[in-house]
Amino acid sequence: MESVSSGSALQFLAKLLRDAQEEDDDDEHVRLGALQVKSENRKTIWNTEEVPEGSEFDDTWDLREQPEYQILFKQCVGTEDVFFGMSRKDPSTACCEDVVIKIKLPETKYSDITLDIQDKVLDLRTPKKKLLLHLPYHVDSKNGKARFLSEEETLEVTLRVSRKFDF
Repeated sequence: MESVSSGSALQFLAKLLRDAQEEDDDDEHVRLGALQVKSENRKTIWNTEEVPEGSEFDDTWDLREQPEYQILFKQCVGTEDVFFGMSRKDPSTACCEDVVIKIKLPETKYSDITLDIQDKVLDLRTPKKKLLLHLPYHVDSKNGKARFLSEEETLEVTLRVSRKFDF
């Protein structure tokens, strides 16, 4: 039995590799025509699909600090869930109906808060704080609730999760 490290075996292997490389080089001689660019408007730089949602809010030069926040999930549970387990709900976030975001805003007045909510992004701005939060699920941005708890200096935002296939 011949060893792999022998001279003739290495020469045979080099010849095999060289022949395979020469066969692959056949594609280099193909003529290519001019590439056509599909653009609806020649002045646009990007398509709207290429720009991630919420990137218009991202400002790296803004030096305001990010407030402390907490994301909680909320379920509507009835007696049939608690005692009989008749629905298919479980304690996971996949079965939650609402997302609750609690944002600590010390030394902030309610009138100073600017809040913008989109399907996947929450944008909060105050004179001292700024939060751009990409949400874990798509939410119904039109029907949310926000309340400012002045004693706790906390803004509590409740958003309904919108799922495509919710059974």
